[in-house]
Order: sequence, then structure tokens, then C-alpha cells
Amino acid sequence: MPLPLAPLIPLAVRLGLVATTTFALTRLVRSATHPGRTDQRAEDALDDLGEGLSLHRPADRAEDRQTNATARVRRVVRFRGKTWELDAGLMARVRLNERKE
Repeated sequence: MPLPLAPLIPLAVRLGLVATTTFALTRLVRSATHPGRTDQRAEDALDDLGEGLSLHRPADRAEDRQTNATARVRRVVRFRGKTWELDAGLMARVRLNERKE
């Protein structure tokens, strides 16, 4: 006795479309992004940040009107029987220069 496969065709088509779309999006994202790099000097600077938020204007950069900001949060999070250490750091620089036209 033959198996009735006709009712499974819509399901197979949908699964095929989902798989093809996922594959295409994955390829697109991978081709549009670059792998990045790790700069050890930046890693060391982030490790040296103090905890909390800081916003200041360096005296030696007054002519650039430069403002620097740093932030760091260090916490221990327990979730579903596992312990995670969260260490998030941020360094930012904003410069505003007037241009002569």
C-alpha cells in the first residue's frame, strides 16, 4: 500500500523556504561584516578603568573642545544555578572642531 505523501508537500515547501531564507541571510550578514580585531592597548585601558561613570574635559585638549567619558560596571550574576561575572566597560571621545570655509 503506497504512503500518501501529498499532504506533506506544503510542510516540505515551507521548511525549504525557511531553510533557504536562513542560509541566504546568514551569507549576507557574513559578507557585509568584517571580522574585527583586538587591540591589546585598548584591552589594557579598559581593564584599568575605575568602576562607575566619569565625564571630563582634559586641560591639554581645550582648543579641540574634547570631552571624554568612561563607564564600567562589574557585577556577579546568579541565574539558574550558574554564576556569571559581568564586566562591561565603555570609553568614548567626542571632539568638536570649527572648520574654516
